[in-house]
Amino acid sequence: MKAFKILIVEDEKQMAMFIEMELTHEGYKADVSHDGIDALKKIEKNRYDLIILDIMLPGLNGMEVCREVRGSYNIPIIMLTAKSDVSDKVKGLDIGANDYMTKPFAIEELLARIRVIERNNISSSCKYDEIKFKDIVMNNSTHQVLRNGKKIDLTKKEYDLLETLLINKNIVLTREQLIEKIWGYDYEGDTNVVDVFIRYLRSKIDDDFENKIITTVRGVGYVINEN
Repeated sequence: MKAFKILIVEDEKQMAMFIEMELTHEGYKADVSHDGIDALKKIEKNRYDLIILDIMLPGLNGMEVCREVRGSYNIPIIMLTAKSDVSDKVKGLDIGANDYMTKPFAIEELLARIRVIERNNISSSCKYDEIKFKDIVMNNSTHQVLRNGKKIDLTKKEYDLLETLLINKNIVLTREQLIEKIWGYDYEGDTNVVDVFIRYLRSKIDDDFENKIITTVRGVGYVINEN
């Protein structure tokens, strides 16, 4: 099995070196970046399984890096900060962080949280590294979608929506089920957000093609049918 690859984005060099040494000792492969702009360059060139991301960074701060990553990639993110302000935690989670730790922290706790993400990552990648349906190919390694050989640029939510519909093909998913799977159990907004994102997705995946794949089941939800 390949080594779980982690990018540490931390401007405190001693802290970054300490985390890198601990991760390497545990068998992980670790890269280090000390600012937000360099981090995005590394993410573009390499395939990471996890990003450990400090909020207070030169160049682009951690919040901005997280937002940029979530626009293109489905990489789990653990955010680090010296602040204990609840608003920072909420903001980080809202823009796509998977977990959050406040400095100072015990390295054993960070390692435990990494193991949880690692188990989830391995489970999902084994099942759905690539999804093919008719003339559509979704590659979770590159986060790339092709339809009839044409590259389709999707946002994170659009990608997750298409993936969920394809994994559950021939099963009608209600708006509530899609909210739960994509936005999470604690989402408190209007379920109409699903209709909005279905419209966005159709404009990219269906409108320019003769055969439409997303079907609306009135009063229920949405489905991608085999036939």
